[in-house]
Amino acid sequence: MYSKAKVIVGVVVEKDGKYLLVQEAKEKCRGKWNLPAGHLDSNETVMAAAKCEAKEKTGYDITLTGVCQIGSRISADEIFVSIIFKAEALGGEIAFDTKEILDVKWFSYDEVLAMKLGLRNEGMVLGAIDNMRKGLIAPLDIVRQY
Repeated sequence: MYSKAKVIVGVVVEKDGKYLLVQEAKEKCRGKWNLPAGHLDSNETVMAAAKCEAKEKTGYDITLTGVCQIGSRISADEIFVSIIFKAEALGGEIAFDTKEILDVKWFSYDEVLAMKLGLRNEGMVLGAIDNMRKGLIAPLDIVRQY
């Protein structure tokens, strides 16, 4: 029997051909690179949570411009559903809580590909970036708050 599904929201931010990634500090994934992402809290909408996670993890204010990927992963006792948005940085500067994040950097696509084993979840990270590169972006209008 599975526990409740956990919802992950995140963003792909691209600027000048580079993608913004965060290096995780949590023990279970320490040192792995990931999209700016986090768990949806019970009092948040998915879009508000994505903006909040981006700000908390990177220091950047963002605007959401589309949906890159919706995915799921099932482990032995957990179900994860992820919603990854396309986003643009509006301003701010790199800032983060060192208890959660070790580093924040911009990487070229080739650099992201070269670090496959260093990614927290290769399928989620590369899948979302690849969808963005291919123009497989759904409009934000498909996201509804019930």
